[in-house]
Amino acid sequence: MPISQSDLRKLTRRHLFRQLGSGIGAIALGNMLLEDGWGASPLTLNSSTASGALAAPHFPATAKNVIYIHLVGAPSQIDLFDEKPELQKRNGQLCPDEFFKGKQLAFIRKQPSLLGTPKKKAFEFRSCGESGIRISNLLPHLQQIADELTLIRSMHTEQFNHAPAQLLMLSGFERFGRPSVGSWISYGLGSENRNLPAFVVLITGQVLGAGNSAWGSGFLPTVHQGIEFRSKGDPVLFLSNPAGVQPSSRRDVIDAVNQLNRRQLQREQDPEIETRIQQYELAYRMQTSVPELMDIRSEPQHVHQLYGTKPGESSFANNCLLARRLVERGVRFVQLFDQGWDMHGSIATRLPQKCKQVDRPIAALIADLKQRGMLDDTLVVWSSEFGRTPMGQGNDGAGNQTKIGRDHHKESFATWMAGGGVKRGFCYGKTDELGYNIVADPMHIHDFNATLLHLLGIDHKKLTFKYQGRNFRLTDVKGIVAKKILA
Repeated sequence: MPISQSDLRKLTRRHLFRQLGSGIGAIALGNMLLEDGWGASPLTLNSSTASGALAAPHFPATAKNVIYIHLVGAPSQIDLFDEKPELQKRNGQLCPDEFFKGKQLAFIRKQPSLLGTPKKKAFEFRSCGESGIRISNLLPHLQQIADELTLIRSMHTEQFNHAPAQLLMLSGFERFGRPSVGSWISYGLGSENRNLPAFVVLITGQVLGAGNSAWGSGFLPTVHQGIEFRSKGDPVLFLSNPAGVQPSSRRDVIDAVNQLNRRQLQREQDPEIETRIQQYELAYRMQTSVPELMDIRSEPQHVHQLYGTKPGESSFANNCLLARRLVERGVRFVQLFDQGWDMHGSIATRLPQKCKQVDRPIAALIADLKQRGMLDDTLVVWSSEFGRTPMGQGNDGAGNQTKIGRDHHKESFATWMAGGGVKRGFCYGKTDELGYNIVADPMHIHDFNATLLHLLGIDHKKLTFKYQGRNFRLTDVKGIVAKKILA
């Protein structure tokens, strides 16, 4: 129907393009979405990560799945992985000026004393396995699988408060709004199981300081956001049908809603509508796949003994077993968060308690993956947002160190990786005799993430998303792959 002159005068540019219909829109939409990173994978233009389709890596990958363990609050690297005999000798001495004056500390305000590892048998270090890696007796089960680890003692960061440090570690940027590492990997590689998300989150304890931004998709399509699973109660919130609603009725509702969504997508051309359609479909499929996945009662008794799991409970051990079950079914990235490692006081009593909760299940996870032939292509990561100071915090003034803890420390901390193409029984990096500064092979968070992506076959410089006119990436404009740790 012809448009009158009066109607033309009323027509805005937005209405003009809408009235022109699918002709110009269909021509432009594909190109626009590709430019903005939607529809085609950044790794190949022939597959779509929007729908969870598998994308080809930039080069042959050594890892295809990641289990990423983040200990919220930051465990003490000095007491677990970075033995410092000289610090023990100088325990109680006033901290040297160069380690205090002009430095950024979270809570220490007056010049503190040095704090060595407690002289208790439980805190002693020993050489483990054929590699001889020195690990604290607080982690006896991890000691037994030390030959599977690449221990990195030279991590460093710019942030010394929890929320920005967590965001920097997990998204490559210290402020809210950027995609998390799991979302980037979901965007780049998708999932191997169409009935499960590419990125799953399991939490023990309270939500960390960064909140759900630690597993958020930022400016990426929200299909790449981490989905929180629960080991007790409903596995996923709002996934179950309400009482009296049958699966066939739910299917009818989803079909009707998605029919409306597709009409809106054709009209609005908003990629987030496509995400909404995909998420409705995935949620429907998850109603069948997730309950079976989360029911660990089907595991044999010897597996429960290995992990220390108890079906029906919410625990870190249960989450480690679930992580194995998830990657076994093709989930690309599983992230475990464990809260309670922020020890500003009473570290001599609190650290052994926390280590006891995580040591056995983490070692069991690695041993279980190995005996199933899965460790070669599953990368297991131990991380935190920063480290702890070699100085004490909270002296009671009477020389009693039972109440002393350690403050936040950004200059150096420890992480480790296992499986997925890293060297076995290998130590990378070195700190000074007091454990304050790095003296060999420093590894920044951007280097760590670049290396992680490399193991998955991804060139961190090429995994980008165009947003507000700029191509963004996980490693910002930095990042060097630590080739020394590659097998």
